[in-house]
Amino acid sequence: MEPNVAARALSAATEITTTVLSGDDPDAVLPMVVRSAVQLADADLGLLMVRDEDGGVTVEAAYGADTTGLVGLVLPPESAAGRVAGGAEPVFADDVTSDPRTSQFVPAELAGYGPFAAAPFGTGGKRLGVLTVYRSPHRAPFDTGTGELLTAFAGQAGVVLALADGADARHRLTLYQERERIARELHDVVAQRLYAAGMQLDRVHRRLHRRFARAERDRLGEAIEQLDQTIEEIRGTVRELRSPEPVPETPDAGDLAESARSEVRIAGELLGYPPTLELSGELAGIPGERGDHIRAALREALSNVVRHSGASEVRVTLERDESEVRLRVRDNGCGVPADVARRGLRHLAERADAAGGRFDVNSSPSMGTMVALEIPL
Repeated sequence: MEPNVAARALSAATEITTTVLSGDDPDAVLPMVVRSAVQLADADLGLLMVRDEDGGVTVEAAYGADTTGLVGLVLPPESAAGRVAGGAEPVFADDVTSDPRTSQFVPAELAGYGPFAAAPFGTGGKRLGVLTVYRSPHRAPFDTGTGELLTAFAGQAGVVLALADGADARHRLTLYQERERIARELHDVVAQRLYAAGMQLDRVHRRLHRRFARAERDRLGEAIEQLDQTIEEIRGTVRELRSPEPVPETPDAGDLAESARSEVRIAGELLGYPPTLELSGELAGIPGERGDHIRAALREALSNVVRHSGASEVRVTLERDESEVRLRVRDNGCGVPADVARRGLRHLAERADAAGGRFDVNSSPSMGTMVALEIPL
């Protein structure tokens, strides 16, 4: 290794270590790691991917001339990045699009690159993910020295972050859980409600050339009420985040039956036919948080049916007994496509786990999809 390269590597590692130990947010550290890797490897693009529970990897930070759409990109466990993050040896390829070890899992966003290198982020039991770098197709492949440098740097940077996490585990765990809770709420409640309201407004807009009937006025009024409610929820979230003292949540016991009818009716308007709804048991007065879990699952399941399934039949079953509430959403569509992001479904599974319940998705192209959620009372 050339002395100046070694000096730059040491300087980068020192900067990252100092930043991490100063207590900075990891979101500010990860881009620094990727930028340093790109500079040390003389690459055109760098990605830092964190390993998911299912063995896949998700891009958390990117650095290069064009990083549009890369953060949040998910690669499967079978990809070179997934294998390295899972414990395999580093991978170096002359061309990421033609090497048999990598070509099968190159997403469209990365198809314009050639030389490729992937090194584990962290080492041994502290392996957190994978650090990858890319060069343009016309450039030379990464040589052995650069590969060794990248591997050493990625391992050291990952271990530093892991050790810092261990030293301040309680604080970081609380921070991540709160951020994830907010992300779940924004996706499961706010985003889905805005989606439904927007679709209703779109239907009204397309019918403006006809006589503005009472049903259309009612639909528009309901959409506006949903938007107002959503705005108020966002304002409440902002107030809580800015408050120096935590604001205790007041559970709101709502009528799940009415919520289910509303969600099914909206889905029916978008599908062009009414889903079947079966209700059983006393669905009013369920504690607010547990009712929110059911509403979020129903909204996510019906949204997926509308957007992806192509189903001609949908059946929603919601029932309550003395011990739990059970939701089932079945359709006869094409199943959940492999290229569709499942972040929403993962959030629902996390909701169920947090509530001590169960969440399952069974899907196939021939049998359709069945989403099931059970929440104890």
